Amino acid sequence: MQQKSIERGRITARVSLSIQEKLQEAADLTGATLNQFVVQTALERAEQLIERETTISLTRKDAAMLFAMLQKPSAPNSVLAKASERYKNEVESGFINTESRSIT
Repeated sequence: MQQKSIERGRITARVSLSIQEKLQEAADLTGATLNQFVVQTALERAEQLIERETTISLTRKDAAMLFAMLQKPSAPNSVLAKASERYKNEVESGFINTESRSIT
């Protein structure tokens, strides 16, 4: 059976001796090498940050308000009505090609 080769990158960090010792102590407590500990810990933190920054959280009250607005949207105001009319005219005149979503 052939193993697929995995491309790898390298991360290098220079830290004070006291930081290295503290990281090594934590790695020893988990049974990991220093490198494994640092990579795993950084990966976990990265996943937390990405999750936090890419997820929208709503309270029950906010979610109920959002669903109510989606179920019964407000009538368009004058600015939105004008923009909609302008868009419709530009599509009809061929200025906007709705097939490719590009301006011609």
